[in-house]
This record gives sequence, C-alpha cells and structure tokens, in this order.
Amino acid sequence: MSDQKTDADARSKVTELIRDARICMLTTMTTDGRHVSRPMGLQEAEFDGDLWFFADADSDKVRQIEANPQVNVAFANQKNNAWVSISGTAEQAYERAKAEQLWNPLMKAWFPDGLETPSLTLLRVHATSAEYWDSPNGKVVTLLGFAKAALTGDRPSAGDNQEVTFPTDAR
Repeated sequence: MSDQKTDADARSKVTELIRDARICMLTTMTTDGRHVSRPMGLQEAEFDGDLWFFADADSDKVRQIEANPQVNVAFANQKNNAWVSISGTAEQAYERAKAEQLWNPLMKAWFPDGLETPSLTLLRVHATSAEYWDSPNGKVVTLLGFAKAALTGDRPSAGDNQEVTFPTDAR
C-alpha cells in the first residue's frame, strides 16, 4: 500500500499543521510581476479550504489581490517541524457577521477602532492546492538522518510529504 494519504486525510493533516503555526507568509504579485510576501495572522484554523485574514482595505496587498488574485500562503510549524504551502485565490470578503466571529482583541494593535475601523476588511483565500512536509520525529532525529545519508550516500527521509488538492466551488 502506498504511503500517500487519501485527499480527506491529507486535508486533515494540512489543518493540523496550520492550526499550530497560526502565523504565515502571504505572497501576492505586484503589477510589475514581483512576488511580495508579508507575515499575516491566520484568523480561522478550522480549515475547510478557506483561510481568513483581517486587512486594511487601502493596503498594497489588497490592491495586488484585486489585480491578480492568485496567492500563496506558507506556514512554518516550529512545534511539529513541518511546513505547508497553500496556493489559492484571494478576495476581499468583508461581512460584518464573519468579522465579529473572527475578531480577536489582539487585532486592536493593527485596528485601534476594532470592528469600527473604517478601512477594516477581510481577505478570504480559497485553497486550490497545498503541499506539506512533516518531520514528526523532530529536529535531532531529522539531522541524524541527514548525517547518516551523507555517510551512506542514501537519500535522507525527510518525513511525510504530500500534495493535496481542494474542490473548487462557485463563489
């Protein structure tokens, strides 16, 4: 039997890995074709294919998403020694009820007027695919595996790596 998980299992693994990471790098593309990444705090970790972020509607990232909605969201999960890269389509999707559901008082550091901040918006990233790398044995075991591979000439086991696709829907 293959080591590859079913899509449902792999999606669950992606959820597990991003839940602990919470901070990610959101990459957009400028109008002149450069990729730009910036740290963002994930607002919802019950991952159903959508990631939610608070943003300033007047920000460069929002303008870049309006011009080219294809984005990448990358997570590094220090706790689990794992990484997740999610490709998808982003859009402004502000709904007051959703903002209230996702709001965290720590967000006042960026939005001092809270939910009443005039330029407050939500970004929704709908995942189309993801890839994860999980080294559940920890850093020491992984490094020992690399050292062994260097000595034997065998390729090291980097842990679990899988690509995942997500269903598309009519938004």
